[in-house]
Amino acid sequence: RLYNPVVYRTVRWRNLVRDFTRVNHRMHNKSFTVDNQVTIVGGRNIANEYFEAGEDLSFADLDVMAVGAAVPAVSTQFDTYWNSASSYPARLIIKRDPALGRAEFAQRTEQLMPADAAKYAEAINRTPQAQALLSGTMTFEWTTVRVVHDDPEKTLSGSEETSVQMVPRLLAAFGSPAKEFELVSPYFVPGDAGTEALVSLARRGVRVRVLTNSLAANDETSVHSGYARRRKELLRAGVELYEIKPAAAPIQARAAEIGKHSKAGLHAKTFAVDRRSIFVGSFNFDPRSAKLNTEMGMVIDSVPLAQRLSSMFDRASPSLAWRVTLGADDELQWHDGAGATLAEEPESSWGQRMKVRIFSVLPIEWLL
Repeated sequence: RLYNPVVYRTVRWRNLVRDFTRVNHRMHNKSFTVDNQVTIVGGRNIANEYFEAGEDLSFADLDVMAVGAAVPAVSTQFDTYWNSASSYPARLIIKRDPALGRAEFAQRTEQLMPADAAKYAEAINRTPQAQALLSGTMTFEWTTVRVVHDDPEKTLSGSEETSVQMVPRLLAAFGSPAKEFELVSPYFVPGDAGTEALVSLARRGVRVRVLTNSLAANDETSVHSGYARRRKELLRAGVELYEIKPAAAPIQARAAEIGKHSKAGLHAKTFAVDRRSIFVGSFNFDPRSAKLNTEMGMVIDSVPLAQRLSSMFDRASPSLAWRVTLGADDELQWHDGAGATLAEEPESSWGQRMKVRIFSVLPIEWLL
């Protein structure tokens, strides 16, 4: 089946751009379930670059494997979308080929496999997770997990209809941070409401840390503009900002293991509250995820997982990210963690920086 591949909604007049724009809703949920026994949930798409095997770009991503009561909850979410009004059989628009036997299908699949697929499989089999699975020694942390997702009606309702949106369910599941809020978002566009919320947290003493893509690592310049215009306001309030380097050592090392030499990027979507609970899923901290796309993920009560995210921030610089601060003249600075300080977006071209400036003044933030 295909879920809502192109659903357009005419929006009401608000400004010149909206008056001539139709909004594209899309399904952004990511999950994988086998025999209703085990599920994998995260932010990963199915393409080489999302497995750190891209030719030009390799993304760092994050998934969580779960067994137990969380699995039927993910299956129920799948069934809800499968049976929704926006889902319809692919055969209605895709020409049906003659049925293939299992042997012929396997042969065709083998022919499609790239030459370096064996290297990738060998690298995966060497990971501690794969070794534990193969040896039957993998251990799970038994805890409380809540599966949260948008209602598929979100794509059919007005963008302001919160009853079908996941954000209120996320807020209810986590509660308000008291000490720490740590966020990883590749396409970080906080907008007015998100910026106000993060600023408010920081000003009442909550430590707020954000990791997102740098301009050099971002594959969406327009999206970067939605973040760039908010940096100074966030920094003035005490929010700590980190931007991933295109030469992030851990990502490039894994890519090089299978013969790739692409630059690094960020695609993981996760955040933790007070080192007690963590969210892993498909939700970006941006307007599209909040109001247009459908999203899903897991809220996990896990001190070890939340602390691992905190440890990642502690060691983010220098091998993973630049730390962004404000200088004495209230201008942005990028610190590489090895003693160097830069006064403009690191490793970016003049053309990229100019595009960001142009996009930053256009009234398109709600579309990013």
